Amino acid sequence: MAVQDHSVVRPTLMSQEVTESPAVVERQLRANQAAIAALGATLRRAPPAVVVTCARGSSDHAATYAKYLIETLLGVPVASAAPSVSSIYASPVQADRTLLLAISQSGGSPDLLTTVEAHRAAGALVVALVNDPDSPLAQAADLLLPLHAGTELAVAATKSCIAAMAALVAIVVAWSGDEEIGAALTTLPQMLREALTLDWSAASNALRPADRMFVLGRGYSFGIAQEAALKLKETCAIQAEPFSSAEVRHGPMRIVDEGFPVLAFATSDEAGADVAATAREMSEHGAVALIAGEDGDLPVVSGHSALQPIAMLATFYRMAEQLSLSLGMDPDAPPGLAKVTRTR
Repeated sequence: MAVQDHSVVRPTLMSQEVTESPAVVERQLRANQAAIAALGATLRRAPPAVVVTCARGSSDHAATYAKYLIETLLGVPVASAAPSVSSIYASPVQADRTLLLAISQSGGSPDLLTTVEAHRAAGALVVALVNDPDSPLAQAADLLLPLHAGTELAVAATKSCIAAMAALVAIVVAWSGDEEIGAALTTLPQMLREALTLDWSAASNALRPADRMFVLGRGYSFGIAQEAALKLKETCAIQAEPFSSAEVRHGPMRIVDEGFPVLAFATSDEAGADVAATAREMSEHGAVALIAGEDGDLPVVSGHSALQPIAMLATFYRMAEQLSLSLGMDPDAPPGLAKVTRTR
């Protein structure tokens, strides 16, 4: 007699954690409201001349997202710190009138800590966006803004990255006083819930045979393109490279040929229109163009163009997890990777 298999296929950790994102954002915005309002008042009273971000991996992609928010809404230049300057070369830094935004899931990497300590000693105001409030990075900051994402076990960060992006929007809103984005931010949890219901199976089907590809964004969506490319490498072993739609028209266009996959994040603004146009131009060269946008191949949630990328990222995470499983891989524990990377 045949034996029936009654085993239950359990959701991956990656799936569970990205599903928590709407509740994480709600919890974080509520818990950090007073601290972020006070930070906004401080930044208006004594505006920094420059913002420096300190992060690696997914957190650094959240920092790229913040760069476009801060520079478009406040006009303050944003630069990414190179941690090796402090951790390897021990070079002095100039940080007068500098806001340092340190972003990390674990808050334990030695190179980030060294960078924070060097900037703080040089006079920077250090704000840490960290998921572990007891971490060394949290203790080293002038102001701690916990991400409130809860324990994240999957190697591929999802909810902590979304939480960092939401916190960065809240900082920019409090600093700039932009009422339009402030109102939109209150809708972000619902945008995320809707995003997690969208069907991107067309993308997972098209990417199943891929071993290399481009991921396009521009403006607010460029950091999301960077993050998506990293996740495709981590969870699906696809050599995905992120580009601005403006930059990819130069040398990188040369390698686009018949069947070359392109995933494009097209927001509902001028930058998004350029992303979509570039992806369609690539399709004329034979590329398989997958456009995530209101007029694209992959459905997206409508909303403010500055917040759309966060919702797109949630949908993408769900698709990447399904693609990884369909390839016979484990998205929770990619070979050779660890949850916490401690670089010197």
